[in-house]
Parts: sequence; structure tokens; C-alpha cells
Amino acid sequence: MRKSISIWSFYGDWSLSEKMKLAKDAGFEGIEVDVSGDGPITLESGDDAIDAVAAQAAAAGLVLSGLATGMYWEFNPASDDPETRSKAKEVVEKQIQVASRLGVDAVLVVPGSVGADFIPGCEELPYNLVWDRATEFVANALPLAKEKGVTLCIENVWNKFLLSPMELSRFIDQFDDERVGSYFDVGNVLATGYPEHWIPILEKRIRRVHVKDYRRAVGSVDGFVDLLSGDVNWPAVVAALKAIGYDGWVAAEMIPPVPFYRYAPETLIDNTSRAMDNIFSL
Repeated sequence: MRKSISIWSFYGDWSLSEKMKLAKDAGFEGIEVDVSGDGPITLESGDDAIDAVAAQAAAAGLVLSGLATGMYWEFNPASDDPETRSKAKEVVEKQIQVASRLGVDAVLVVPGSVGADFIPGCEELPYNLVWDRATEFVANALPLAKEKGVTLCIENVWNKFLLSPMELSRFIDQFDDERVGSYFDVGNVLATGYPEHWIPILEKRIRRVHVKDYRRAVGSVDGFVDLLSGDVNWPAVVAALKAIGYDGWVAAEMIPPVPFYRYAPETLIDNTSRAMDNIFSL
């Protein structure tokens, strides 16, 4: 398995080059970047801006391991608002175009949200309606993804949707296309289940892996903690990934570095790298 870290793991005031240098110095092979509202890659970014990110990664000696976005929390692909759904379509199409330009073959997609307790005033939608609209959303994005050689990887997140590995598998399988897969998040499962149970069911559908840790007793988003300090059964998770033959990118998604690292937040990057080395050796 190959060790990467999400751009969301870094303190916001650092420049992209600073983040990449920290990642490389800490021993990461790759870095996962994103499309966001404030850059370095936005919905308005042209080829020059995208190429500049690729050039910085190359200069730092890092591989761009994946492309994420947090914009689906703002632009729910299953929203009742047609303008919001249209904006979500713009987001996924931009992800595909950016990933292709960067030479990244997988993008993180949240195809719809039933609701989210951690977002004040979040729109709540019927589950079956979200399923239908999420299916339509992925189906409409798939032709461009296939054209560009990019896989749409559905992430299990706290969106009250696709709540079991059986259901996520069914959602992916309905497209019957290798360009739809899973962006499996180990830590996100802990609130409702066990990641080591999900992995053998999702099996070859898993194209990328996110790791973070979580303490069940907290029961909210405040329960996310440093790797090896939560309730993830890491020996079982590693054994399950090895059993399905997964040898791809594993990206640490350690958010937020503040307030957990109020002072010297760069310490989080070094600690995460060491923790991943120990996890991989289990």
C-alpha cells in the first residue's frame, strides 16, 4: 500500500508548496489535493493553475494520489433546489477535468445527502428520493469520466445515505462499469459499524482508502482523533485490506489540525506518517 496525505490535514495558512514540503519531509509518497472554493484549484481554475499544482508536486517529489472536494456539502447533488443540483453537476465535471489534467485516475464523489447533523440548517430529504437523484447524478457524470479515464469513487460519509457495505455495493454495481467504485473511509464507519466488515464486502470496488481514527463514546464529529488513538481495530483493517489484495493509495485525512494541534500544528504531519508506518506493519 502507498502512503499519502490529504491536503485537508494541513494548517490553512500554509502555502501549497509548504504543505507539500512538510508531506515529503515526513515521509509521504503522495498527496491528495482538492477542488475547493478557495483554491489552489477552484471551479474557475484554468489549465495554467492546474498545471502549477502538478509542477509543485513534481518539484516536491510527490505523486498526486487522488482528487477530493468538500463542495458536495454545499451543493448536494440530490437537493430539491435545481440550481444546487446544477452546481453539483459543475463540481463533478470540474473534478473529472482536473483529475484528467493532473494524471489522477480517481475522484472522490458524494452523490447525495439525506441530511447532516453537523451542518446547521442542512436540507433533509427522503432517502428513496436521494437514491434516485444520486443514481441519476452518477449516471450523468459517467460518460465524461469514461472519456477522461477517471473513476468516480463514492465515499462513505456522514450524509445518512449508503449506510451499509451491502447498500454501497448495490449502489455501485447498478452502473455495471469499472469507472464507478468506492473511496472507502475507514474512520467514517466507526459511528455505525466496523470497517473490517465493510472491506471484504466492497472488495475490488475499493479504489482509494482514507484513514482517520474515531472514538465511539464521543458520538459526534468531535470524536475524530489521531491515528492509533481511537477505536479502529487497525490489525483487522490491515488484514482485511491485504486479504482483498488492496495495494493502492491510502491517504490520511486528519482534520482539523487545529485546535488539536494549537501549537506547532506541523507535528500532526510527522505523527501521522509514523502512525501509518506502524499501521502498515501490523
